[in-house]
Amino acid sequence: MPRWPTNSGRVFGAVGAGVLGAMFLACVLTLPWTMGRTGASQRRYEATELSRILLPPSWAPHAPDERARRAAAETRSGRPVRLVFGSDRLGRDLFARCLAGGGISLAIGLAAACIAVVIGTTWGTVAGYFGGRTDAVLMRIVDVLFGLPAILLVVLLAVASDGLIERSGRDLSPALRQAVNVVTLLVAIGGVSWLTMARVIRGQVMSLRNQPFIEASRAIGVRLPRQFAVHLLPNLTGPIVVYATLAVPAAILSESFLSFLGIGVREPLPSWGNLAAAGLSELNTVRVRWWLLFWPCLFIGMTLLALNFVGESLRHMLDPRRRVAQ
Repeated sequence: MPRWPTNSGRVFGAVGAGVLGAMFLACVLTLPWTMGRTGASQRRYEATELSRILLPPSWAPHAPDERARRAAAETRSGRPVRLVFGSDRLGRDLFARCLAGGGISLAIGLAAACIAVVIGTTWGTVAGYFGGRTDAVLMRIVDVLFGLPAILLVVLLAVASDGLIERSGRDLSPALRQAVNVVTLLVAIGGVSWLTMARVIRGQVMSLRNQPFIEASRAIGVRLPRQFAVHLLPNLTGPIVVYATLAVPAAILSESFLSFLGIGVREPLPSWGNLAAAGLSELNTVRVRWWLLFWPCLFIGMTLLALNFVGESLRHMLDPRRRVAQ
């Protein structure tokens, strides 16, 4: 992590928060439009129009065959064809698919990070507070899980869920199958992302449990849930917030990577990962259709950078050593 001066850290944090807020609002507020019906049975993000296959953005240069296809599409529809981000191999609007995919990727990242924070906070608090054999057993489990590749575990869980669906013999609808894939993906990512959080919280709790206010609460008979909610949790807010902001980009990157491999979110449901995978096949020596890969990768990069800037800025703001120094 870069160590910025205080003013630079605040500037980068403010820029990251602005970019992240704009990205979140753009992807979430447009969901009624991207998920809305186009008049047929298809939603807007999956609506196909074969007359405008692989058209570049309206503002970009067009090859002769692309100009001919655009003119044919305009003649057929009777109105100008405006494609901000271009169209894909099925004639779907890439702008609508990037916005819908952003909402799905951000939702999976946030949900997986919340799962990781809840499991890691609970696990680390129990291990750090009770200590002894409880701490030894719980942390040895963490050590064993640390030795296993996280991506491999997520892949195994995703493949296992598909296998269970196939072996059950149930004929699930496409929408239900997509929902099962998304839920399995976020549970799998969140279920392997809490290990670092557990170690961080354990260390914080071990340093807090011997403080006078914790010993006083134990002496007067305060129950464990109230000790955690009133005394421990407020002192753990800083590490939890910082880790959450750093766990979200890791979860988004994992989802994008798995969707890129075809294991995570699958067609026709878009995500930034499977959009990038679809665009990669269009980079060839015959014709480079750059817009199919550029836009989803740009959104992924901007979101990850913004989240890291916000997380680093929060880490500096909530660092107790920095507060003492000031």
